[in-house]
Amino acid sequence: MKITIPLSVLFLLLTTNLLSQTITDLKLTSKEIPKSYFLSDGNNCISIQACTFYNDIETYSNIVGKLKSKAIQSFKSKTDSGSIMYFEFENRFKGDRFLQGLLWGKDNEPTDAHPEEYLAKGNFLIIWSFHPDSTIKEKSETKIDAILQ
Repeated sequence: MKITIPLSVLFLLLTTNLLSQTITDLKLTSKEIPKSYFLSDGNNCISIQACTFYNDIETYSNIVGKLKSKAIQSFKSKTDSGSIMYFEFENRFKGDRFLQGLLWGKDNEPTDAHPEEYLAKGNFLIIWSFHPDSTIKEKSETKIDAILQ
């Protein structure tokens, strides 16, 4: 007996994993947090612009798209601190140019004073507000890159 799978079912199976990601999947778990770091309350943004964007995202919805959910994880260690901000939009994030200007000003790239980096992939936006040599930022980037390929 030959088993056939309709093309539509096959497509659904292949795309379900991509569409089923949530912010919870992207966040670092307690097992993934390096031993020298601990979670902290509130936000530890390096520059105020990143936290302003997180706190007032609804203000920018006409520019970046309608927000579905958001979360933040803040970390501290003896030599490092910062926050990872996670955003999920109802549709694809559309505010790259705006966000670059808000985070970095006329430089249009990270600086020592504004070291934030971000990744916009599909409906997700992740902002890392850490200095470039941050161990936890690298750990988070690796995880998110693997999930949002």
